Amino acid sequence: MLKIFKSVKEWRAFRQRDQFFGKTIGFVPTMGNLHLGHRALIERSVRENDFTVLSIFVNPTQFNNREDLEKYPRTQEADIRMVEGVRADYILMPEYDCLYPDDYTYRVQESVISKFMEGRSRPGHFDGMLTVVLKLLQLVRATRAYFGEKDYQQLQLVRGLVDAFFIDTEIVACSTVRDENGLALSSRNSRLSEGDYDKAVQFAKILQSEKSSKAVCERLDEMGIEVDYIEDGSGRRFGAVNVGGVRLIDNYDLKVNEKVERE
Repeated sequence: MLKIFKSVKEWRAFRQRDQFFGKTIGFVPTMGNLHLGHRALIERSVRENDFTVLSIFVNPTQFNNREDLEKYPRTQEADIRMVEGVRADYILMPEYDCLYPDDYTYRVQESVISKFMEGRSRPGHFDGMLTVVLKLLQLVRATRAYFGEKDYQQLQLVRGLVDAFFIDTEIVACSTVRDENGLALSSRNSRLSEGDYDKAVQFAKILQSEKSSKAVCERLDEMGIEVDYIEDGSGRRFGAVNVGGVRLIDNYDLKVNEKVERE
């Protein structure tokens, strides 16, 4: 039966129980508003581990835009029903003061990967993300933690964090889950109007076309889609746009389209 913990102190005491000795624990960190992408992560964890822990915490320290934080969808009851449906075991739902008793005085910073793309566009975002992930990994002490490839830059940073701080948790990358029209699933998608959703779908399709990054930018601009960046690197293409006031990111493996047009 699903058990929910809102107290870090209670969870830490529970985590010491003998029932976890010699068992594998899978961990899926989320900010709630769960969708089928999250479900895929949880289901994989349930298949591969003896116990599965999920966290639901809208982390304020990774939002560089106050309005974006306030608009972030919160669907706690629906989230709990989804987790029950996939038979995960525990949910951590702490309050800010429980996770940040220092009020974010201490934080984690990375000095290379975090300085471009999302890090350049959202100052402080990755500091907050890495800090809360480190805290959660320390609390859960999981065998494996599951992260989606949609947030590819985040995935690479978390892998580096685990290596740098000698954390005994395997970071498992999971393929991006898309809807029937090819749009990468995101909690932010629920804020798109019907017309903006159509534009978002076009963003995903054009990003994955054989066009050069410059041509992709030009095409999106022609469609009235505000482009933050379209960049190629590490064998992947990354994109971030603003559609109807909603920020969307996506990426894909360039090997899928090896015949990229020359600029």
